[in-house]
Amino acid sequence: MAIPSTTIVWFRRDLRIEDNPALVSAAKAGCVLPVYIWCPVEDAQFYPGRVSRWWLKQSLIHLHQYLRSLGVDLVSMKAESSLSALLKCIAATGASKVVYNHLYDPLSLVRDHNINQQLVERGISVSTFNGDLLFEPWEVYDDQGQAFTTFDAYWNKCMSLNMELTSLLPPRRLLPSAGSVESCSIEDLGLENEMEKSSNALLGRGWTPGWSSADRTLSEFVAKHLIDYLQNRMRLSGPTTSMLSPYLHFGELSVRKVFHCVCMKQIIWAREENSMAEQSVNLFLRAIGLREYSRYLCFNFPFTHERSLMGHLKHFPWQTDQANFKAWRQGRTGYPLVDAAMRELWATGWLHNKTRVIVSSFSVKFLLLPWTWGMKYFWDTLLDADLESDILGWQYISGSLPDGHELDRLDDPKVQGCKFDPEGDYVRHWIPELARMPTEWIHHPWNAPISVLKAAGVELGLNYPRPIVEINMARERLADALSVMWETNAAVRSENINGITEVVADNSTVMENLDIPRVPVNKRISSASSSHDQKVPAIQIGQLCERKISKGFVGERLNRGYSQDTLFKGETSVIDDDLCSTAESSPARKQRVSDGKYCVAPSYSSSSNERSMDRHEAPNLVELTSNRTQQELLETEGGTNKISQRGR
Repeated sequence: MAIPSTTIVWFRRDLRIEDNPALVSAAKAGCVLPVYIWCPVEDAQFYPGRVSRWWLKQSLIHLHQYLRSLGVDLVSMKAESSLSALLKCIAATGASKVVYNHLYDPLSLVRDHNINQQLVERGISVSTFNGDLLFEPWEVYDDQGQAFTTFDAYWNKCMSLNMELTSLLPPRRLLPSAGSVESCSIEDLGLENEMEKSSNALLGRGWTPGWSSADRTLSEFVAKHLIDYLQNRMRLSGPTTSMLSPYLHFGELSVRKVFHCVCMKQIIWAREENSMAEQSVNLFLRAIGLREYSRYLCFNFPFTHERSLMGHLKHFPWQTDQANFKAWRQGRTGYPLVDAAMRELWATGWLHNKTRVIVSSFSVKFLLLPWTWGMKYFWDTLLDADLESDILGWQYISGSLPDGHELDRLDDPKVQGCKFDPEGDYVRHWIPELARMPTEWIHHPWNAPISVLKAAGVELGLNYPRPIVEINMARERLADALSVMWETNAAVRSENINGITEVVADNSTVMENLDIPRVPVNKRISSASSSHDQKVPAIQIGQLCERKISKGFVGERLNRGYSQDTLFKGETSVIDDDLCSTAESSPARKQRVSDGKYCVAPSYSSSSNERSMDRHEAPNLVELTSNRTQQELLETEGGTNKISQRGR
């Protein structure tokens, strides 16, 4: 009797059993060897932050348990190269095929393309699948076959296409491979060190990683909270958002399943003529669309992790002010809503979508800090840090997209505080110094009478800072910076520097006059034979491969802070930087986590936590993304991971 062939299932950000096309394909073919490879060198500057690595560890433990119940063990490997680890598995088991689900960030595109080529050259069959999206990026294009550069046009086209929403059932049983592969324990992967474990233990009070928990969270949201999503999404407390973002990022939940569940509710409410519920569904589906769009932009414009889709910020005079950056990180800007959000982020690794937008906008527009500094900090501290979604979110905030947030729009944190935290409960929870401030003054204590401040125990400049910059001064500085940018851009255009004429325009300019990259989508080169396999961007993959990243950067990032020498110049980066996401927030969960012994206002003396924060002294710079017709949605949903945000 012939021995069934072995297929290696390479798990990455698809840590689930249900609706996993790569796993289902392998199960049908014969014996299965499930493999997870932890390769920090390949992650380079996108090495996950502490809380993100905690989630990954718990998710892998959960996945291993379920795979074992199906008859196989998850092989965990720590390697210098994913290719070498896969070749080791092939040699040990005689596997003839490798399968995996697609990823769309620039680093993964380069790595996966190279590994695919290397395996095929060695006679190994490779099949890849869509396990992350409703539509592949190369399946959606305009009438000229070009990639869309505005969300509304993209999403309208998606909604006009046929959509396959059938979820694949999990295998009932998996056949183990004949050979054995040396595997380390998940603990030995080194996803958390001893100093991190005490802080990480508190995360378990509010979160339960794993695909079975993801299913429960989705069911609860759809059954109880989706109907009021339209009304509740702006609140900073209560069950306001789906809180699904970490589950979607790590692939513990299929986006097809989410979309299907929500659409079923939409049908029911349409029959009941419940217009408010239908609006909630439509808003939530747009959030799913934004997640799709983030992958679409990253794939079709793979440079967006380091520069904006539009070139008008190339000469923006960013202020590389270390002191302001540190005050922003520590939640000591003197603007209570901003400070409360930054302290919550440090304590819990989570933020509501709205507060993510508020603190990001404050960093870019009030302080004129390079957006990649904030992006880098978010990447290291967010529980649901997601590269593609954060590229979208930060470019949106900085006005780098054709339909993005106007860069000259400066929102007053005092007004936003009164709007989104009218009673001041959120601020009082995260800023104990202001706990006794009357509601009338809670969002602008600098205007309060001395008698009120004294009664509340607030000494501005001593136990709570004065505003780091007054709003009128911030508006003036932003206007001056924009003037410098436009003047420099005009000079560059007229002189045709470097032989390239670059047209830049603000958001008020008609779309037809913008110099936006045009990329053909329907003329792609496939890296494999199957119609399901990964395609490569029209911008050749070789161009991405040329941008090799220093392997030593991971160690540098972990062991020292950034020096002033690596600061942003113009809008280029010495080394590409990390990106992060934008999500939503649930006070119930937040309360459970924050009941632990967190330092609400992190100090910076000599603790390990302090050293972790201080390494952000001056990150290199990159670019992020986001957009506008969806502007209200982005600002209320967090801009990137919204649909997936469990409740920051």
